[in-house]
Amino acid sequence: MQIITEFSVTESAVNLNGDRATFENEKYGEHHRNNFDIWLAKSYEPTPLVIYIHGGGFTGGDKSRYYKSDDMIRFLEAGVSVATMNYRYMTEVPYGIRACMNDAKRCIQYLRYNYKKYNIDKKRIACSGGSAGAGTALWLAFSDDMFEPHSSDPVLRESTRLLCAGAFATQSTYDIFKWEDLLGIPFNNSHEQLSLIAAAFGFNTYENVNLFEQTEIRRELDFLEKMDKDDAPVFVYNKHQGGMPANMDDLNHHPLHAKAIKDKAEKVGLEAIVYAPAIGITDPSGIDLVDFFLSKFFN
Repeated sequence: MQIITEFSVTESAVNLNGDRATFENEKYGEHHRNNFDIWLAKSYEPTPLVIYIHGGGFTGGDKSRYYKSDDMIRFLEAGVSVATMNYRYMTEVPYGIRACMNDAKRCIQYLRYNYKKYNIDKKRIACSGGSAGAGTALWLAFSDDMFEPHSSDPVLRESTRLLCAGAFATQSTYDIFKWEDLLGIPFNNSHEQLSLIAAAFGFNTYENVNLFEQTEIRRELDFLEKMDKDDAPVFVYNKHQGGMPANMDDLNHHPLHAKAIKDKAEKVGLEAIVYAPAIGITDPSGIDLVDFFLSKFFN
């Protein structure tokens, strides 16, 4: 969840094969960053869908990061449609990580509601992402269904559940106070660390706010705690170095985050393919994200 400053990039939605998105800058909500591009696989039958959620510390990044993805081409060739989405930054109203993740939730619901337009099989939707996008994908995968059956907005009546999820360089939870126990790395109580937590929780500053006691926010952001055996199976990959982190980037993307997810999945009985080679975690299957998703889509 690295804090960076990066502005959105305006770039034509063209993939590695030179194919332009079937639909570009489709709106799924009212915020100016509530948009996505989607490449539809060639099929007369409704297709599975992968939604990419970009990283950037919830303060930067753009859907264009996935335009040149090799995985996108493999999915399309296998008959899977692919979307890549933007979401508001946590520095924008209503502030905090929850607003960003709720945008991703609505995007899934919007695509489900418009399944006929995009020729989508509503039961075969997956999400994948890196860093902030990875954490968001896992939050969606491990949360109970967040549909609102009595909402006046028909989009919000759609399910938020996923068939499977992928996460690269993910965090293990956004209840950052739990990182000390999960990673075995002492909480340093620094200005940088406290400012990060305050911003993630939706506060402008940590002064005069007891962040530790924000139990409702912490509970909602703790997707690791939400995980149970009935959730979507996950693929997790982390190539970062282990050891004592030298900076916040090392802490935010430490491979022990992947280990925490693996350990919890084994405890609750959820299928999880996890790779963190720097700390000796591999999977005997040798399967990669695309093959993992395809096994779920077409099983």
